[in-house]
Amino acid sequence: MTDHSDPNDVSSTLMSPLKPHVIVLFGASGDLARRKLLPGLLHLSQAGLLPDCRIIGTSLDNLDDEQFRNFARKASEEFSSAHHVSDRVWEQFGPRLRFVPQDDGPAALKLAVTAAERELGGEPRRLHYLSVPPNAARAVVKTLGEADLVDRSRIIMEKPFGTDLASARKLNAYLHETFAEEQIFRIDHFLGKEAAQNILAFRFANGLFEPIWNRNHIQHVQIDVPEVLSLEQRVGFYEQTGAYRDMVVTHLFQVLAFMAMEPPTALEPRAISEEKNKVFRSMRMIEPSHVVRGQYLGYRDEPGVAADSDTETFIALKAEIDNWRWAGVPFFLRTGKRMAEGARIISIAFHEPPKSMFPPNSGVGQHGPDHLTFDLADASKLSLSFYGKRPGPGMKLDKLSLQFALHETGRQTDVLEAYERLIHDAMSGDHTLFTTSEGIERLWELSTSLIDSPSPVRSYAPGSWGPNAIHQLIAPHAWRLPFERGWRSKE
Repeated sequence: MTDHSDPNDVSSTLMSPLKPHVIVLFGASGDLARRKLLPGLLHLSQAGLLPDCRIIGTSLDNLDDEQFRNFARKASEEFSSAHHVSDRVWEQFGPRLRFVPQDDGPAALKLAVTAAERELGGEPRRLHYLSVPPNAARAVVKTLGEADLVDRSRIIMEKPFGTDLASARKLNAYLHETFAEEQIFRIDHFLGKEAAQNILAFRFANGLFEPIWNRNHIQHVQIDVPEVLSLEQRVGFYEQTGAYRDMVVTHLFQVLAFMAMEPPTALEPRAISEEKNKVFRSMRMIEPSHVVRGQYLGYRDEPGVAADSDTETFIALKAEIDNWRWAGVPFFLRTGKRMAEGARIISIAFHEPPKSMFPPNSGVGQHGPDHLTFDLADASKLSLSFYGKRPGPGMKLDKLSLQFALHETGRQTDVLEAYERLIHDAMSGDHTLFTTSEGIERLWELSTSLIDSPSPVRSYAPGSWGPNAIHQLIAPHAWRLPFERGWRSKE
């Protein structure tokens, strides 16, 4: 098979104007396209980051071009960051949209792409976004092969990438029959967030923190992503996956790799991917005894859920990285549905001083270790806690904090949403924030013991922080959430 993805010119073109593109959006009338992809493409266009392009939607719905444009405009008005789409803006973007019903087959899709390329002139790039359920991905890949739309193309795959090691290997082998690995972009929207990328800047651009980013100074790390949402229309999908497959393998482990990786040789995709994969290769197998699985009370009453369902809607686990930098430092991961509050944080606990000269009533040691906390939510905040003297006589100490929030830069309007950033990166050929076949297969390999012999599911009340067993899992440490002290407000 010929590799048409010219991977070697990626680093030199990341900031260059992108070549014209034909974007084929599979599942174009689905929920992800409505909420994220179509509004995101419009925002990229408004920001001047979308090249000259045509967007061809396709799905099981039988729409014509005008109906698809109406659908896209309504979606953009409802979900875009601006929440207003003027006639002038739409007159520039709307005519780029086309629609081909999926039932019309590969020949009709090929005809639409060829017509779009003729309008653009030359040899435009092709970007295929598979916004489809995992079990439909193989059929889409087959369609692209039959339509002869592989040349000059890249393909974005939605999670999950398999459900275990065997299925991941099978899926990757199938993809590689049609596409080269350099053409495949396995998307993780967590890494597309501005705050997640700021971890790299924070670690590697500052001489203050990288020297202490190791087992000598860090006690433990928490990656915590509780959600208040229930499953709503995703019960069928969740019954086949559960919280571990849905969130940990595809999201939380990727964030862990950003936290734990060694400095790459260069800020370019191959070097960063290799350092992430080194982290995965150094991780120990996930032991069922180090995992707490939970299911919120009432889940089995949801339509479509079996009365004896063993699917976890919550998971907490301890991961270990067996290398020089991180040996002995536990990484605690937690995520779940119907929890007390929604948050996305990384919290790094530092070792406390080996000996304190302060008297017992000074306050030292009463508030736990110092923490560096990244908030990965859209607000993008960072906090460093420390002890400081309380004003007044005597030596009383309080826990204080230095905090930063994105709004303080005055450039929060420049932020791209995660999907927008990742679509732009895929058009650029930049794999930095995407998962490799090696990486995803290694993560499924690490998960084999848990998948084969899962720990028991424990009940937890909706609106809580999960089963009580999470406290034994993290002991002698404590969960950072819920915060004892909130973030400072803008005011």
